[in-house]
Amino acid sequence: MATNIDKSLSQAPQGLEELASTQPDLSIEIENPESVTLDDGSMEITIVPGKEEGDDEFNANLAEELDEGQLTELSGDLVGEFDADINSRKDWLTTYVDGLELLGLKVEDRTEPWPGACNVYHPLMTEALVKFQAETMMETFPAAGPVKTQIVGKQTREKEEAAERVQEDMNYQLMQEMPEYRPEHERMLWGLGLAGNAFKKVYFDPSMNRQVSMYVPAEDMVVPYGASNLETTERVTHVMRKTKNELRKLQVAGFYRDVDLGEPFLDIDEAEKKIAEKLGFNPTEDDRYKILEMHVNLDLENGDSEDGIALPYVVTIEKGTGTILAIRRNWNPDDKLKAKRQHFVHYGYIPGFGFYCFGLIHLIGAFAKSGTMILRQLVDAGTLSNLPGGLKSRGLRIKGDDTPIAPGEFRDVDVPSGAIRDNILMLPYKEPSQVLNALMNQIIEEGRAFANAEGLKVSDMSANAPVGTTLAILERTLKVTSAIQSRIYYAMRQEFRLLKGIIRDYTPSEYNYDPEIGDRRAKQADYDNCDVIPVSDPNASTMSQKVVQYQAVMQMAAASPQIYDQVELNKQMLEVLGIKNIGKLIPAAEDFKPKDPVSENMNIINGKPVKAFIYQDHEAHIAVHMAAMQDPKIQQMVGQNPQSNAIQAAAMAHINEHVAFEYRKQLEEQLGVPLPNMDETLPEDIEYELSKLMSDAARKLLQKDQSEVQQQQAQQQQQDPIVQMQQQELQLKAQDLQIKQQKTMADIQSDLQRLALDKMRIESQERIAGAQIGANAVMDDKQLEAKQLLEGTRIGVEAVRANDQLAHQKDQSEKQQAIQMQQMNKQQPKE
Repeated sequence: MATNIDKSLSQAPQGLEELASTQPDLSIEIENPESVTLDDGSMEITIVPGKEEGDDEFNANLAEELDEGQLTELSGDLVGEFDADINSRKDWLTTYVDGLELLGLKVEDRTEPWPGACNVYHPLMTEALVKFQAETMMETFPAAGPVKTQIVGKQTREKEEAAERVQEDMNYQLMQEMPEYRPEHERMLWGLGLAGNAFKKVYFDPSMNRQVSMYVPAEDMVVPYGASNLETTERVTHVMRKTKNELRKLQVAGFYRDVDLGEPFLDIDEAEKKIAEKLGFNPTEDDRYKILEMHVNLDLENGDSEDGIALPYVVTIEKGTGTILAIRRNWNPDDKLKAKRQHFVHYGYIPGFGFYCFGLIHLIGAFAKSGTMILRQLVDAGTLSNLPGGLKSRGLRIKGDDTPIAPGEFRDVDVPSGAIRDNILMLPYKEPSQVLNALMNQIIEEGRAFANAEGLKVSDMSANAPVGTTLAILERTLKVTSAIQSRIYYAMRQEFRLLKGIIRDYTPSEYNYDPEIGDRRAKQADYDNCDVIPVSDPNASTMSQKVVQYQAVMQMAAASPQIYDQVELNKQMLEVLGIKNIGKLIPAAEDFKPKDPVSENMNIINGKPVKAFIYQDHEAHIAVHMAAMQDPKIQQMVGQNPQSNAIQAAAMAHINEHVAFEYRKQLEEQLGVPLPNMDETLPEDIEYELSKLMSDAARKLLQKDQSEVQQQQAQQQQQDPIVQMQQQELQLKAQDLQIKQQKTMADIQSDLQRLALDKMRIESQERIAGAQIGANAVMDDKQLEAKQLLEGTRIGVEAVRANDQLAHQKDQSEKQQAIQMQQMNKQQPKE
């Protein structure tokens, strides 16, 4: 459609008229609009967002471009490869089909070995299957949703908020917008446990205008048996059944070629026929087309591959006529490597030798079959024992018919001769064998143990066993189940990634609105910041195992509470238990409001949580809390409470909060500036410089606190009467020591004087001796000798007098010491 531009209403500049007259009229060509609406000369154009030029050509049906000869040749090759893949898994499929009978889903009367024989099936297979489906369903699809998110890269507040929005959006999509997801998931688990394989097909459905994830049974997914996985296999064939009307809708929509396929051809192989019969269906009444959707690598020589390398395509073939309905590229338009897009997810139970895994039919099918045979023999033996048969003489006639005699019924008989017992011979049927019953129980127990369906015997465990011992027993018992759950976790993660990609592509790039209440819905950028994973835990397959694990962690947290976040640990424990409204049970930190210290004491005594805030008067709070803890009446009342230890621990923990804030406040006073927010991430250089400043401030604060504490201790000691008595005793001891020192000095002086007198006496004696010698020698010196003699006498007299004075001083000192001791004894208070 072309639309001319109207002329301008304003006057054109001079000189443009001639130019306009020589130029052709301009027009705008609108190519492939979504809708064009003309109304009163105006034009409205609606353009599909995200639709780029060339998308239609890339997604075109290439089968429309190939001739019938090429399509026929390609169809023959692909159908032949499909038949070869069917034959490669024949043994696996045969075991699976034969094992379906052991489920006992189809009830029919038996005619062998006699009409009405026991037709019961032992429920070993069904029991293990139902238990697996129930446990796995509760683990992988809890009430809150099966998806949780994981942040990619460094965690920030913006990424955390985006991850929360993605988690809510994904769970909303799976639980609300996709009502078929949960039933399909349950069917998948049933097929997974039974056949050992189950597949999910994830794609965008234009008719629903949303993503879908449909369950595909293992028998409808054909893969070469030697393939390793869906990502590297050469072929993946999805066998579908479509009615004539469904197929016609797709042809009219242009998804399939509009060719005449005739009436549906009944194409049912032997495996499909057996499956239908064993499940109670009539396969001859199926009037649907059999469609083969084959994901293969082809070299179509249409220009897609320049070097002859086969590229991934999706080829759709109607099996009855071999007609190719569609061929489409199976890679992303912007992918230069042209890698194959994945649409299927493979769930495996127990991996085997080839692509297909083994299920319960393959693992315990023989146990279930043997248990069924023995159970039927026991029931039939009881029937024959209760209602035995035998031989009777030809002439014996029972009046009436030959129906079994009811309890309390008597019938007339005609006996040809002799007694009745002589004309009847009962066959010797035995009671049900106890040996056979024990053998059946042994087989069933072995089958249950092998299938991990036996369950844990709680009676064999001690109630006083440590948590670690209980966890080890659970882990050993549930090891096989945990391995299967890990495989399911891996497959679900792949499925969620495929769903995430589709949801992201069809999610608006910006928020649609900002609601007044609640969060905004996720946008495309939110999906790029996180990864989606299953909410199930691959390391713990059951709730009991998770609970025991958390109990072990809580015991460790009780031993070292300083390194654990008790609030977060209890929240995760409640999540494991499936408790709703956890925020009401354990308020978040931002929900706490500041309270006065008395209200905080009341909350602590009542067992309610409390929280300190940085701007509070921490010294006053600490004083009130300590006064309450030291109050004897409160101690007496709280001590009678069974939770007294917990109350005291909570009080001390809250006091420690105030102490920490008070320390921060005093450190800020030393620095002279406020410290950064505790939750703020500091750059390395700023943190380094700030640490040095804090070191100096902390040292000053330490010195200040030490000085204050020493002064307080000195004041307290001075006021203490015991300390005063000790000080007086120290003073008496000091005085006693001083007196002893004085006495010692006096003794030393006396000894010195005595030595001096001895020296003087010796010298006097020497002088006298010299004088006597001199007198004999010189008579003229007599006068001199007399003088010396008189001098020596005078000195001796003076020495005697000095000695008498020292003795008198010593006596006076001892008397004075005795008087002082008497006075101190009188001043000392009586005890």
